[in-house]
Amino acid sequence: MASWLDVVGSTNVDGARKASHATETTALTALHSGYLLLGPLASYVGRGTRPLYSRLTAHEWGTFTSIADSTGRAAQWSPLTGSTDLPAFVEHSRNAGFKLGLRGTVRMETPVLYLYDSREETVSVKVAFSKGVITEWYPRASRVEPAANIFDGTLYQPHPDGSIAWDSVTVSPSLRAEFPRENLDNRYYAARMTSSTLLRVKTPAGEQQEKFLFYRGVSTFPVPLSAKLTAAGKLLVENRSEEEIPNTILVERRGEQVGYRIGGALRKDVVLGAAELTATIDDLGRDVEGMLVAQGLYQDEAHAMLETWRGSWFEEGSRLLYIVPTAFVDGVLPLSINPAPSQTVRVFVGRLEIVTRATEKAVEGALVTHDSATLKMYGRFLEPILATMIQEESNPARVQQYYQALNSYFSSEVAHNRRRD
Repeated sequence: MASWLDVVGSTNVDGARKASHATETTALTALHSGYLLLGPLASYVGRGTRPLYSRLTAHEWGTFTSIADSTGRAAQWSPLTGSTDLPAFVEHSRNAGFKLGLRGTVRMETPVLYLYDSREETVSVKVAFSKGVITEWYPRASRVEPAANIFDGTLYQPHPDGSIAWDSVTVSPSLRAEFPRENLDNRYYAARMTSSTLLRVKTPAGEQQEKFLFYRGVSTFPVPLSAKLTAAGKLLVENRSEEEIPNTILVERRGEQVGYRIGGALRKDVVLGAAELTATIDDLGRDVEGMLVAQGLYQDEAHAMLETWRGSWFEEGSRLLYIVPTAFVDGVLPLSINPAPSQTVRVFVGRLEIVTRATEKAVEGALVTHDSATLKMYGRFLEPILATMIQEESNPARVQQYYQALNSYFSSEVAHNRRRD
């Protein structure tokens, strides 16, 4: 059986302040356009009267997940757990676990594209993915390219950009919903909790219906910022794009203790101190949801995104969440819809996992004591966490111990995925 080594192969000061969720939400709700309001609270779709859209409108949200290496930039990595978090009706490039060997800098997770319209019409949709491949989607797509088999290493060799296309999507405001449902506690379903117009896609096996177009992928593009721990234990965050980062938030969770620090917009760089672990998940969720609304999502869309990712964004460990600049999203993930919508809003959250000393200590202790529960909490990031620890470790015996532990964990995950597939 292959081992992990076989697969891997060869300034601002700490002045960040907590933003006001209420202010962001109030200021933003007046900015929705492309529809006729039916009441003073109509912008809070899903919590009141549903807006009537006079013309086609498109709203999309998604995430770019990465982990920082010792330099603060997004590392090349692959999760040591398979793709098990989607319902069986979601379609895959090969099988549910094939992404285990796909290495990249970014896991593009759950982009969902909502369409709104007051009348039935048929549209075509295409998304290209710079330096990446599309791995999962629903409903059935007309084309997913490149069509060649993808295996570890191909993303770092010359290859066409990935893309996905739906040639005929019918936007049907009068449609009676008949969605596929299974394993109803799956987080996939949270994205349905909006008042978006229902969609129909015809396939050889029959018609598929959904509230959105869904897709995922893996890429090697560099993310727009870096985050590096300083000698003093603070986090130096640097904007490496040409556009302002609209908002940043440093999150830490240790057991039941939670802390976060909002850094605000980032033009150049900022130093963020560690957050005191005195907050609550509810406080954090309200502030994140307010940030999403401030970028243009409707209230129910923002809530659906938060509920989809609450368990992941707020899990054990440390991470920097940030709003990806729209121009950056359009550059790495160009979207075309025909006929063109009267309004298109795209809100993507970047997640850059930070390997802190607290994380290293927790993983080291779990490896020594064979604490599988703790290792599972860090499982998808375990490879780059161990790579950072190996780079920092000067004791050859301990380095060997880390390699052996990582190989053992990797082998068990490969065996698990083979049994499942």
